[in-house]
Amino acid sequence: MNETTNTQAEVKTGAPARAAGAPVRQGSDRPPHRGGDRRDAQGRDGRRRPRRDRAPRQRSEFENKILGIRRVTRVVAGGRRFSFSVTIVIGNGKGKVGVGLGKASDTALAIEKATNDAKRNLITVPITEGDSIPHEVHSKYGSSAILLIPTPGKGLKAGSAVRTVLEMAGVKHVSGKILTRSKNPLNNARATVVALEKLKAVPHKMKKAPAKKVAAPAQKEEKAAPKKEVEKKAPAKTKVVKADK
Repeated sequence: MNETTNTQAEVKTGAPARAAGAPVRQGSDRPPHRGGDRRDAQGRDGRRRPRRDRAPRQRSEFENKILGIRRVTRVVAGGRRFSFSVTIVIGNGKGKVGVGLGKASDTALAIEKATNDAKRNLITVPITEGDSIPHEVHSKYGSSAILLIPTPGKGLKAGSAVRTVLEMAGVKHVSGKILTRSKNPLNNARATVVALEKLKAVPHKMKKAPAKKVAAPAQKEEKAAPKKEVEKKAPAKTKVVKADK
């Protein structure tokens, strides 16, 4: 009777039946874990493997700021297609600034395109010793008109995209005015860049670049040979012989 029961258990479960009176092992009949042994991921001794040393990322010279992201919808025969348009400003805060525009179906790709476009359109701004601009300037781009006035010691008074461009360029004491009703950040930013391009450097107002310290080459000290003392000979005394008369 017992043999028949054991045989039926083997057929149903597919595993050898336990003999009568045999000791029971805990977890022996359980199926193996799907994820494998935990020691494989952590190492034989149960500790985690050390991480690989990664080279530190080099920080870019330029900082960037996004002026705006727009989602553009295009209606085609099969439906609608969406894309993104990104306007970005980059600058190093030391006189270099640029404005870029990027369009793509993905936001990250559009930002990358805009950054590359801004790097291609970099300009150098002449900055005075007081972190201002040398003179007043007016510019127009599209429907936007901008007026920049130097205000030494009074801070940056500007709004919208004009302020962003001036901050990225490193200008700290300027009053900016948008003379039109345009609210387009791209046109306002590019009008500001056109105004900064018109600036002409004034020599006595310009910011002087810090002088680079160049280490003088080490000169070998040559030991001077001891000078021989030359004995000065006294001039020979001439004897005056008086002729006998």
